[in-house]
Amino acid sequence: MSESPKLYANKPKKAQLKQSPSPPPPQSSSSMATQPPSKPPPPPPQPPKESFARRYKFVWPLLLAVNIAVGAYLFMRTKKKDAGVEEGEVPNVPPTPGPTTAAAVVPIGEKTSFPTPIIESVMLRDPIPENQQRELFKWLLEEKRKVKPKDSEEKKRIDEEKAIIKQFIRAKSIPSL
Repeated sequence: MSESPKLYANKPKKAQLKQSPSPPPPQSSSSMATQPPSKPPPPPPQPPKESFARRYKFVWPLLLAVNIAVGAYLFMRTKKKDAGVEEGEVPNVPPTPGPTTAAAVVPIGEKTSFPTPIIESVMLRDPIPENQQRELFKWLLEEKRKVKPKDSEEKKRIDEEKAIIKQFIRAKSIPSL
């Protein structure tokens, strides 16, 4: 007679299968009554391992809180950048000194059929004293000396710039720009 496959509720390990000998061949009912059972019943199967998510369930609230905090930080950071530059607004750019001219100023939000120049009012600043300009030129010269040129063309350009700066430092009066 051939043995039928065994069905288990929980699959036993190979070591447990090797320990349990194959069942004895069927005997007559009279011999079974006289022979006492020689083997105790197998131990109950071990409960299956908990999943990763259940083992580390205390980590999930922490992970969720960190994720929300990072998201809020990124959201607020981009909101601050966009606060100054809304649609139709011009960011505050310091005006450059130059001649002031009278021209038609058109609001940015208003569209016209013909192009009109948009000129902002320019604030004139006080001129810089000559001694401060000389100090600035000396600082520029020091910075130019620190620069390491990459090729001969760049070295020539830097040398020319240094020569111009030296001329400004040596001059009796510095031209106003």
